[in-house]
Amino acid sequence: MKRKRVWIPTLLLAGLVVFFLYPSPKKGFDELFADVDGETAVSLARFREAHPPSQVMVDGRAWEYARLGEGGPAILFLHGMTGAYDIWWQQLTDLAADYTVIAVTYPPVESLAAMSDGALAVLAAEGVDQFSVVGSSLGGYLAQYLAAAMPERIEKAVFANTFPPNDIIAEKNKALGGLLPIIPEWGVMAFLRSSTEKGIYPAADHSELVRAYMLEQSYGRMSKAQFMGRYHAVIDPFTAPNLTMPVMIIEADNDPLVEPALREMLKATYPTARVETLSGVGHFSYLNEPDVYTGLLRDFLAADGR
Repeated sequence: MKRKRVWIPTLLLAGLVVFFLYPSPKKGFDELFADVDGETAVSLARFREAHPPSQVMVDGRAWEYARLGEGGPAILFLHGMTGAYDIWWQQLTDLAADYTVIAVTYPPVESLAAMSDGALAVLAAEGVDQFSVVGSSLGGYLAQYLAAAMPERIEKAVFANTFPPNDIIAEKNKALGGLLPIIPEWGVMAFLRSSTEKGIYPAADHSELVRAYMLEQSYGRMSKAQFMGRYHAVIDPFTAPNLTMPVMIIEADNDPLVEPALREMLKATYPTARVETLSGVGHFSYLNEPDVYTGLLRDFLAADGR
């Protein structure tokens, strides 16, 4: 009987090791993008081939980014919690004819200050001083932080599908935030896939591109460490700035990730901002409505005035 009892802790330990170290499943581009319009999928694949990311090391972390365009005003693109530099490929490709466009991927850093340091290091590596910033979701929150910290460097700012400093997100996600450190990577990625299928994909009018890109993040392109860092940045508080540069807010009337109260708070925080409300496009309209989205950016960035 004693010998059997000795094995019980060993079996439990082995079970826990398997539970936490079980590999998260991987899927490749061809499988995930099989239902995406062929021309669009080819366009993304060719963009990745033509513009593999450059790197800048900041505090031991590799910041990946792409730069397109050889002249014109600079624009910094900042993605959300699930994304990478090439989520903006449709905007980057279009705007590169007239602007210097730079898009980054966040490594596993856990504060807005660290994200700001990385983004600014990328700009420094590319010799960019003055710039406009376009950020969506977490990227829109980071864009506000940058605008507060260095308004003299930012020409114009776009805050899209995002929120101002608030207590709502941290309070509503307190349980998830507490559990994240102990949830294995495969569990975090399964949660992200469920969120995509149940909320993000339907809100995007069942865009196969949105679905494929989001699923790609959870099938090996993004790590749990990156997701955790981005979560901490989303709830990192700062004081909203009183901005004098031109600001445009882009929102969706059915955004599944930014609730109406937060959208109204954002507009109240920046009462002089131009507001563009898109209907029925969900959280990632720059993916599933690229022509409309890029048109809004072009119009805003080309307008006179500071």
